[in-house]
Amino acid sequence: MKLRRLNAHGIQRLETFLDSLTTESPAPYPADILADPATSEPMEPEVEIEQRCFTNRLEAAEYLNQLLGNAGFAAVECDRGLWAWLALFYFDQLCPLDSTGARKPGERARWIPAIGDFRKYYRHLLAGPYRIFRAHREMPARALALLCTSISKPGDIVEQLASRQEVVTNAAVMQVATALYVDAATKQPKRGAAGRGPGSARRLADVLSQFDATWDLYSLQASKLLAVLPGEFDRFRPSES
Repeated sequence: MKLRRLNAHGIQRLETFLDSLTTESPAPYPADILADPATSEPMEPEVEIEQRCFTNRLEAAEYLNQLLGNAGFAAVECDRGLWAWLALFYFDQLCPLDSTGARKPGERARWIPAIGDFRKYYRHLLAGPYRIFRAHREMPARALALLCTSISKPGDIVEQLASRQEVVTNAAVMQVATALYVDAATKQPKRGAAGRGPGSARRLADVLSQFDATWDLYSLQASKLLAVLPGEFDRFRPSES
């Protein structure tokens, strides 16, 4: 299918559909919105997009980076209609049926990006991981803590760290977060990394805020940052450190 963007009417139709999913009479998937000239418009140059099954946020971001980067589109991160279209195109993956046969779309920012609001933009299920990937495109593996989870369930580590621009764009911080919270063998979040416990991602965000008052975090090496973390992080600290 040719990549397109939703116009104002298309976004309104998408919002109406999402709202219906929270009622007892959910509307059927509005596939017509994707290609109808009344609700969407073509991208220039033309790009063919595939329905792929993504194992995690990293895989989705890598594919979208290749797709959009090769096309040479300008300022795609700010293209509200494009990301709304992509979210609808991959809707089945982003909003799978739960055990009761229902879909729970969650907040609107997951589907239509909050352009200009960094504290909400990261919640978009596709634009969020894409922006993180782009920030670390020379070494995306260091941001695996924010990219290893399902595209439909980003998880608490993403929620705690991705909303802070000074955290998500910092190479050393991302490397430390991945070393702490991603199992090197399974490439999945370690048990206990989410939540409010000692050494959790929530605590890392708090500690980094304290460090930021004393140090220039952008000047620190990952090894140095890992070494000065309090003892509560020992349970997650990699043994080779």
